[in-house]
Amino acid sequence: MSIGNSPEDERPFEDERVEEDREEARPSIGRAIQQARIAAGLTVDDISSATRVRMNIVHAIEADDFTACGGDVYARGHIRTLAKAVQLDPAPLLAQYGDEHGGRPAPTPAAPLFEAERIRPERRGPNWTAAMVAAIVAVIGFVGFTMFQGNDGANEANVAEGSTPGDSASPTTKTKKPADRKPEASDSAIAAAPQDKVTVQVAAVDGRSWIAVKDHNGRMIFDGVLKQGDTKTFQDSSKVHLVLGDAGAIDLFVNGKKIKDDFQPGAVERLTYTKGDPEAG
Repeated sequence: MSIGNSPEDERPFEDERVEEDREEARPSIGRAIQQARIAAGLTVDDISSATRVRMNIVHAIEADDFTACGGDVYARGHIRTLAKAVQLDPAPLLAQYGDEHGGRPAPTPAAPLFEAERIRPERRGPNWTAAMVAAIVAVIGFVGFTMFQGNDGANEANVAEGSTPGDSASPTTKTKKPADRKPEASDSAIAAAPQDKVTVQVAAVDGRSWIAVKDHNGRMIFDGVLKQGDTKTFQDSSKVHLVLGDAGAIDLFVNGKKIKDDFQPGAVERLTYTKGDPEAG
């Protein structure tokens, strides 16, 4: 009869080895999530975008490092979220996490959270009443300014948008021409006009008038109202286009010479001058 362990004595060791083999056959939590993610054809970036779990935490969990989660409660939440994202049942993974990390976490004491909330400074909202009062004051000021400027602005807008030559509106009544009209261009001014350019001088002598001026390329040089007594001079290499809202209020000098056309009060005139004018008309 041999001295040694009986077959019955060997069985506990065999059971332990079987249990160890089962443990080794079961993948870790991180490995299971990683394999399911890869099988689903998803990247870590895809999982992070879908679950709102930061990429560094996803990488850490797949490496079975749960320290970046910030505690057991957050670790369990991340495991549940990631498992659902890769079509895994989270229950076995959570049970495995409990076995490996000491069961369910203890509840967080309520007192510290209450104290932290109690001493948190109160946030003050914006003073909407003051903002509303300021807005009302600004609106009232704008309306008053608009009413004060209304008459002058309306008249100026009407002149600026003036009608075309075929309009049937009656011309504005003109006041008598002042006695001290501006003198016509002198001989020195005529001599000073460049011969290689077209020079047009517009003078509002009998009232205000809207005028628009374009160069030979059709680019707008001036668009506005000349008040009585104002004078504007324009030059171009070959051609100047004019629109006069009230031609009767305007004196024109082209290349240093006065234009003798008899413009009527309130008439809208469209004119073009070149280097050869006023002879070219």
